[in-house]
Amino acid sequence: MAESFSPDRLSTDKAARYAETRAEIAAVLDGEADRTARMATVAAMLKQAFDQFFWAGFYVVDADNPQELVVGPYQGTLGCLRIAFGRGVCGAAALSRRTQIVEDVHAFPGHIACDGRSLSEIVVPVLDAHGRLIAVFDVDATQLAAFDRTDAEGLERILADTFAAI
Repeated sequence: MAESFSPDRLSTDKAARYAETRAEIAAVLDGEADRTARMATVAAMLKQAFDQFFWAGFYVVDADNPQELVVGPYQGTLGCLRIAFGRGVCGAAALSRRTQIVEDVHAFPGHIACDGRSLSEIVVPVLDAHGRLIAVFDVDATQLAAFDRTDAEGLERILADTFAAI
């Protein structure tokens, strides 16, 4: 196993920080095939690496109802338990299979307020090795416009590396 993860050692440049965190996550997860363990590790390491991440975690496609997401491993305050595809930012990402960057969640039609302190959000679809949607990765911030294309690209790379092979 790699030496312990320390977010204090990461670069201050956001793109570089994503690249460094991606390498750290890959090292920690080397040889681990369990999806839940991988999700829990990714959520914890990303939350530690980025100060603006108020809430970071997964909503997993429900095996019994494949048009609904159920809360999975996360870091932060209480999350919503279930979200229908098409509802809120997470549901929009699940339905469209496209990353959603929302500068102001209060301006997003149908936004679900799990915690009123969240002001901006990014949600990235998570696909398995066969291209099937298995989850979405949701990050909330307490600042407006906390996320941009750099966040989207960094998160998309980390999630593809972490879940596309299993």
